[in-house]
Amino acid sequence: MKYSTTLIDEFENKLYDQLLSKIYVDSNRISYERKRYINALKQYETLFGQKDVEIYSAPGRSEIIGNHTDHQHGEVIATSINDDIIAIVSKSGSDCIRIVSDNYPMLVLSLHSLDRITNEEGTTLALIKGVLSGLKDKGYNLGSFDAYVTSDVLVGAGLSSSAAFETLIGTIISGLFNDMRIDPVEIARIGQYAENIYFGKPCGLMDQMACSIGGFIHINFADTVNPVATPIGFNMEEYGYSLCIVDTKGSHSDLTSDYSAIPSEMKSVANYFGKTVLGEVSKDEFFANLGRLNNSISHRAILRAIHFFEENERVRSCATALKSNNIEEFLKTICTSGNSSFKYLQNIYTNSDVTHQNISLALAISETILKDNGVVRVHGGGFAGTIQAFVKNEYVSAYKSSIEEVFGLGSCKILKIREYGGLKVV
Repeated sequence: MKYSTTLIDEFENKLYDQLLSKIYVDSNRISYERKRYINALKQYETLFGQKDVEIYSAPGRSEIIGNHTDHQHGEVIATSINDDIIAIVSKSGSDCIRIVSDNYPMLVLSLHSLDRITNEEGTTLALIKGVLSGLKDKGYNLGSFDAYVTSDVLVGAGLSSSAAFETLIGTIISGLFNDMRIDPVEIARIGQYAENIYFGKPCGLMDQMACSIGGFIHINFADTVNPVATPIGFNMEEYGYSLCIVDTKGSHSDLTSDYSAIPSEMKSVANYFGKTVLGEVSKDEFFANLGRLNNSISHRAILRAIHFFEENERVRSCATALKSNNIEEFLKTICTSGNSSFKYLQNIYTNSDVTHQNISLALAISETILKDNGVVRVHGGGFAGTIQAFVKNEYVSAYKSSIEEVFGLGSCKILKIREYGGLKVV
C-alpha cells in the first residue's frame, strides 16, 4: 500500500505514465487517465481521509462473436476493452464495507448481513452482497474496506458495466485479503452467481470471463465449471481496422422478459431432446428432427436454436481465421453473425414496442455509411443499447461523424483491446 497523498504526487509527476500506457493502450488517453486517477485519489481523501491505499481496475468487455451462446454452453470470442472501472481502496477497522461510486450515495454493507433479499434485486448492493457471499461460500477470506469507485464503462450500453463491477469487487477481495490468489475464472463464476441469484438477471458467463481474464479470448463453455479460455493474439490495427461501439440510446427498462425468453426458449428445444441446454444436443439430431419440432415447439424457439448451432460454428471459423491472419474471412463471418442475430435470434428490438428500433436504425445507417469500409452487427444482449462496427482506420473519422449526427455527440466510442482483466494497478 502507498499513502494517498504520495500517490497523488507520483501521478502528478508522471511516474505511472508507462503503466497507464500498458493498461489503456492508447497514448492519446494517458493525460486523461492520469488526471482521472488523481481526481479519484482526491475524492477518496475527501470521503475517507488520507490513508494507505491500493488501486484496482476492471475492464468492460466487447463480445466479438457468439451472440447468446454462452448460457447454452456454447462458444464465444470476446475481448476486454480499455474503458474500465477503477477503485481507490483501503482496509478499514470495522465490520462494514463502505463504497461510493462517482456521485451516488454511499453504500454501507455489513459483512454479517450477506443474505439475499428479494427487494434488493436489480441494485448495486445486491451485486456486492452476491460477490461477497459467493467468495465466502468458496472459503476465501473476507474483510472490511472503504472504496471510492469511478467508471468509464457505459451503463446499459452492452459493455458489461455490471460484470466489470463484479470483477472489481472480486479482485479487491483477492488483493486485500487473499494475496491476489483468487483465480480470474473463479472471480468470473462468482460474478455470474451474484448476477443470477442476487441481482436477478439470468445471464451467462461470457461477460464475467471477458472482464476478469482480459485480452482477446476464445471461450468454450461446454464445461461451465471449468470453461476453457484460449488467448488469440489479434491486433485489429495491424490489419487496418478499429473497433467502434455505437450507443443507440435505446431504453433498457422493462427488457428483462425479452432477455430471459432467449435462454428459456432455447432450453425448451433442448428439453425436447431430453437435455438441459442446447450445447448438449447434437446439431445433426436437431436438424433431423425439425419436422417433429415444428409441431411441438414454438417457431421462434426453433429459429433461436438454429442461430445457436450455426453461431457456434461461426465462432470456430472466426478463431481459425484470426489464427491464420485471414481478416477478410473474419469480417465476413462477423457480418453473417449479425444477420443471424437479426433474422433468427431476433434480439434487435422488443416486440412489446416495435415502433422504437434504435438498433435496426443504427445497423441500416451504418451499412449505408460504410459500404465496403467496414461491417456491423448487434452488440451484446440486444433489444436496446449498442451496435458494433469494425471500420477501416482511414474511414473511422467519417463514420464517427456521420453516425453521431443521428445518435448524438459522443455516441460512437473507438475502443482498444486491453491485455489485462481485473488487476491491482498500484
